[in-house]
This record gives sequence, C-alpha cells and structure tokens, in this order.
Amino acid sequence: MKDKIKDGGPAFAAATKSCVQKGMSLRDYFAAKAMQSVYLLDGDNLMTHDDISKAAYDQADSMLKERERC
Repeated sequence: MKDKIKDGGPAFAAATKSCVQKGMSLRDYFAAKAMQSVYLLDGDNLMTHDDISKAAYDQADSMLKERERC
C-alpha cells in the first residue's frame, strides 16, 4: 500500500455542527496563483518542483509585504 500524500488538508473553510476546519491562508492562496505564472514562465522546464514552489511562496511573501504598506 502506498503512503498517503500529505495534501495539506482542506483548501477552503468549512463549518459543521461538530467542528470548524480552517481553509487555506492568504499566503497559500497567493502562492497558488503565483505558481501558475512561475510554471508558465519556465518554458524550458529548467526548474524543479521545489524551485517552482519556493518561487511561488517567495512571490506570495512579497505580495503580503506589499499589502502591509496600505
């Protein structure tokens, strides 16, 4: 049996009578959006999955920092 892939849990908040589950953070949301561009810009496929993920979260962190200026 294969090991279960860690998927990070639910992406969007959900509330039931018995519990409340947190959804993705704004940082995660920004990273997911940024990842699409990073992936498309790497037309030669030189970046690894880890490189793409790091670049996406770096962009998300930059976006969050910029939001603090408002």
